Amino acid sequence: MKKDYRMKETCIVKIGKVKIGGNLPILIQSMTDTLTSDIDSTVMQILELEKAGSEIIRLTINNEKSAQCIPLIKKKLLDKKCDIPLVGDFHYNGHILLERFPECAKSIDKYRINPGNIGFGSKEEDNFKKVVLLAIEHEKPIRIGANWGSTNKRLFQRFLNMGLTDRQATTQSLISSVIESAEYAEKLGLRKDQIVLSCKVSEVKHLVEIYEDLYSKCSYPLHVGLTESGTGLNSVVASSIAIGTILQKGIGNTIRVSYTPGQKELRSHEVKVCREILQSLSLRTFAPSLISCPGCGRTNIDAFGRLVHKVKIYIEDKMPIWKRKFPGVENIRIAVMGCVVNGPGESKHSDIGISLSRNRDDKNMSAVVFISGKKKYTLRGNKIEENFFDIIDTYISEKFSSI
Repeated sequence: MKKDYRMKETCIVKIGKVKIGGNLPILIQSMTDTLTSDIDSTVMQILELEKAGSEIIRLTINNEKSAQCIPLIKKKLLDKKCDIPLVGDFHYNGHILLERFPECAKSIDKYRINPGNIGFGSKEEDNFKKVVLLAIEHEKPIRIGANWGSTNKRLFQRFLNMGLTDRQATTQSLISSVIESAEYAEKLGLRKDQIVLSCKVSEVKHLVEIYEDLYSKCSYPLHVGLTESGTGLNSVVASSIAIGTILQKGIGNTIRVSYTPGQKELRSHEVKVCREILQSLSLRTFAPSLISCPGCGRTNIDAFGRLVHKVKIYIEDKMPIWKRKFPGVENIRIAVMGCVVNGPGESKHSDIGISLSRNRDDKNMSAVVFISGKKKYTLRGNKIEENFFDIIDTYISEKFSSI
């Protein structure tokens, strides 16, 4: 029998102005790639990520200069009316930086530490304890995040000695390291509702297996992401399958796509992928859904492709205005179809649908428009696009005018 993970509910953790866990919406997290010590560039990228839809942003804090800049970054953001939660990403020396720079420890909304590199040998427990006590002092939550690129060697060897394979030992050492660390943090006085866990690997099936196991063993909120997922289409597909599969099981409270931007590609691309994952699973909605067919030999492929592209751009451009004026507009469904085979049927299933009705050899294009399942207009000539945009605007203003 297939296991239903959705029967279990995690505790709720407050991170700055937002809350995660329980039945709350799954939030999108991203991370800057600027030098944190470059205050202006970092602030600019945080604003870009927030505008794209990021709801929690992580920054590298790896040296004294970056730690010193955190309060200044926070102030500049607040001056620009941006109070998005900031997470400090600490490795190796987090206990030193948080202790040495109390203003950094106060300004950051959450600490992220890795039990695989918080310290080694006798220093491991001491360094972890220092971070936890500072989190308690400053009333901050902690994400305890393990990564198979920096697995806790002590735990890994323990499981190898038990006869497990490398893969099994990796899985169990990742899960054990975050759960044991969380339990120790609670013994030190950190509340359960101040702890978030994550265990990241870069193989899709392995990630799913780990999160199923991790979720069955704890009730902390979980951050989900496929680590080092690469770039381009490979990264988008792998991350979408991995994160989507885990979320579909009812597991996960925040997500991030660890995407390497291509040349001239904005860092915010990873946020857009997260939004598409959540919307495609009907977990959240951010913009009207655009449904379109792939086109075929019956389609005037040039006219159809141009129409789909322009409708997509039109929705993106208008969405900031629509969202402000018409709450709920993100829930509508718009279909743009290429011919009469599935076009009318798909259009009828949408709030607004347009179906091109002439074959690919006919220069005199025409299109049928459906509103709320009923045929409403037939458009002809060279202004089909403009006329369709007017219909969309009218539909939205009339439907949401009384809300």
